Amino acid sequence: MKKAGTFLFIIAMLAVLQHLTARSDQQQTDTSVEATHQVSEAVATFFNYTSFVHITTGHVVMILVGLFFIYLAIKYEYEPLLLVPIGAGIIIGNIPFQTDAGLQIGIYEPGSVLNYLYYGVVKGIYPPLIFLGIGAMTDFSSLISNPRLMLLGAAAQLGIFTTFLGALILGFHPAEAGAIGIIGGADGPTAIFLASRLANGVREIGQTVGG
Repeated sequence: MKKAGTFLFIIAMLAVLQHLTARSDQQQTDTSVEATHQVSEAVATFFNYTSFVHITTGHVVMILVGLFFIYLAIKYEYEPLLLVPIGAGIIIGNIPFQTDAGLQIGIYEPGSVLNYLYYGVVKGIYPPLIFLGIGAMTDFSSLISNPRLMLLGAAAQLGIFTTFLGALILGFHPAEAGAIGIIGGADGPTAIFLASRLANGVREIGQTVGG
């Protein structure tokens, strides 16, 4: 009889321990689930406060293009003075931003740091600085040793004026002829810059005034 009582007491203690262990495991599971839920909510809130909540496929593609330009400039030294700033500009210009949050972090948001930097693009400050830097880094040792090479530079200038006059003869507006003429100097970035500054909308403006 005593042995049976001891056996029943052991069974009861094991049942109590099993119940307490199961309850503790359930509490730990609930705590873990609640902590995971809180962390996921915090991450979602943080992501919603960032500008990347508005990112699109176009943004991603253009950012990859900018990174590719920088890679070519650094890895293979393809026009690094041009491709590095172009690639950086593409990346910065395609970072999405929130206009309703008022965080002032986007390049097109007034008051943001990137918007102040973008002022140099709007006012055309950066292109002359880039061309000035390229010209300052030009090696003139070959020209000094062989002054006849100066004729190559004169030929480029002659191509500019010849193309400009030819465009005028063909009936282009003087601003359009200036944008076309700079192509005679075989300088792509300068041609793009002048075309955007001089010839952009000239035809429409002329038609409006003429009408």
